[in-house]
Amino acid sequence: MQFRPFALERYFAKYEFAVEHLLSASDPESLTLQELLALADTQSLALWQELKLAYTESQGHPLLREAIAGTYSSIDPRDVLVAVPEEAIFIAMNCLLRPGDHVIATFPAYQSLHEIAGSLGCRLTRWPLSQNGERWELDLGLLADSLSDDTRLIVINFPHNPTGFLPERATLDAILDLARRRGVYIFSDEMYRRLEYTPERRLPAICDLYERGVSLSGLSKTFSLPGLRLGWLATADRELLASCAVFKDYTTICGSAPSEILGIMALRAGERIIARNLGIIRANLHLADEFFVRQQDRFTWLRPQAGPVCLPRLLSDLSVAALCEGLLERKSVMLLPGEVFEFGDNYFRLGLGRRDFPEGLAILEAYLDGT
Repeated sequence: MQFRPFALERYFAKYEFAVEHLLSASDPESLTLQELLALADTQSLALWQELKLAYTESQGHPLLREAIAGTYSSIDPRDVLVAVPEEAIFIAMNCLLRPGDHVIATFPAYQSLHEIAGSLGCRLTRWPLSQNGERWELDLGLLADSLSDDTRLIVINFPHNPTGFLPERATLDAILDLARRRGVYIFSDEMYRRLEYTPERRLPAICDLYERGVSLSGLSKTFSLPGLRLGWLATADRELLASCAVFKDYTTICGSAPSEILGIMALRAGERIIARNLGIIRANLHLADEFFVRQQDRFTWLRPQAGPVCLPRLLSDLSVAALCEGLLERKSVMLLPGEVFEFGDNYFRLGLGRRDFPEGLAILEAYLDGT
């Protein structure tokens, strides 16, 4: 199995901890341990205080799986496998795919959502989002035309990273219909689910809709706890989940005992954490709206519909890579060029979830104006 370098992760490894402001962060402001403990209920606090740093259950703590199952409408704790989010992608792809299988994946995307399939010898078709005026869209006809007898898996990601795109329910239903006709699995990256700006736009989880649907989620994004390294797979396909559990014996075996107890706390306090994060994102989105009005000659503002990330476009002879380099060197501010997603044409990812966003945005504007 051969992988290309993970362009986004290598970029972050180089700059994330060397700059003063991240204007491309993919997660909302992280919670402190003290903040999380203050949200904990009596039972989870007792679990924390009595915690032994021992091995944990491979599938995940029963109370953690119960809390995770509670975020879905039809999923039982037995339908959940706890794993590091990136690990969960790796496990699911290895259990679902064989050399020669055909995979269709939304694009641009977090690289492992398509890279692992390619490394396994699968034939990959990218299903691209395209810019239509000042919004993003997906072509369902292109998906239908891409399906073939050897299609094994469709990979989707809504709310979408890096664009902030969120399709209508009718679009998701059409994807499901196309998959169901051929018995194709759907792997759905739902790491930003529940960060929709209007609750009525929230899509159901794929594991609640489709017998061959696999939902990926976790605490890194929506719950502001990336340091816990805690995520999960949820699916009604228990045979597949059992295969994933067997595969996990060759990766982490089991999770971190402290992370699992802290995860129980977070899930039980989920509504309060999500409200806090949406408050930060909405305030920063308002500032971004005003910024892109002022800078409309320099940028196309493709306003996101959910989540803490978006993908505007620089309208300039100056490459976005050069803009990012200048900001890094002269202002200690990091923007993420679209090239790390293999998506050029002067797009860049902007992150809306951090509390220092106003300061970073002001520095960007001053830099553009030559001050």
